[in-house]
Amino acid sequence: MVGIETGVFGAVALLLLVVAALAVLLYLIPVRLWIAAFASGAYVGLFTLVGMRLRRVPPGTIVTARISAVKAGLDIPVNDLEAHYLAGGNVVNVVIAMISADKANIVMPFKRAAAIDLAGRDVLAAVKMSVIPKVIETPRIAAVAKDGIQLIAVSRVTVRTNIDRLVGGAGEETVIARVGEGMVSTIGSAKTHKDVLENPDHISKHVLSKGLDAGTAYEILSIDIADVDVGENIGAKLQIDQANADKQIAQAKAEERRAMAVALEQEMRARVVEAEAEVPRAMAEAFRQGNLGIMDYYRMKNVQADTEMRESIAAAPEEPPATPKK
Repeated sequence: MVGIETGVFGAVALLLLVVAALAVLLYLIPVRLWIAAFASGAYVGLFTLVGMRLRRVPPGTIVTARISAVKAGLDIPVNDLEAHYLAGGNVVNVVIAMISADKANIVMPFKRAAAIDLAGRDVLAAVKMSVIPKVIETPRIAAVAKDGIQLIAVSRVTVRTNIDRLVGGAGEETVIARVGEGMVSTIGSAKTHKDVLENPDHISKHVLSKGLDAGTAYEILSIDIADVDVGENIGAKLQIDQANADKQIAQAKAEERRAMAVALEQEMRARVVEAEAEVPRAMAEAFRQGNLGIMDYYRMKNVQADTEMRESIAAAPEEPPATPKK
């Protein structure tokens, strides 16, 4: 009885071991993917699939991408697809972008597509933008013409991707900044704001002639002025501010001159007081030397008293006439 149980346990253990070994073998050798690749004409060897498992590369992603490429008429080696995945790239996106570029008669080798993808740009979106241009609308840009009138303009820039400059080329922000700078320069060089309002296409022609797409990842196809509004009279405002500044400067100078006059007046008064303080000393000296007599002194005092009385009478307010009683 014990022998029978031991035999049953051994058979079950052997069966489990065989099932585990078969599961590991099927995991390492994705037979279904191998058959699918073989049936699609995009053959991938079994040992290559096993190597992908060992290198932790998903065989399903690589095989699916290779099948899509082969069906579209593109021959992309498996090693290139695997290397791009190990570098952190999006293999499926790159393959779809290459297929789209091939259908649109755009030359895009795998190395260029992989470089664009590894640079952090969406290579599929770039191919789509090469086929269907994108319209970028600039923010409201304010500029002042020579007559001092402010104009606020909005433009729409039609661009398409330049595949050759996509790696290392500047983005949309640079294009918008350059277009805005060109608009400000063109409006600023206009004699009057009416010239700009009459011919807004001069702005787009002048800006487009500067080659603003140099060094960018885009090619500018057209620049269209969407809207032009008249803003403030900046020239008149600046003149008013300048006049107010000149007025304040003149007031400050006048206040300075008044302060100097007040100081001079106070100085003269101080000198008068100082001179008056010398009068008693001079009179005493005149008395000692006999140049001034007592009667002359009294007559001088009478004149002073009479002068003070006249000044007090002149300074007193006039009384209103009395109202006669009824």
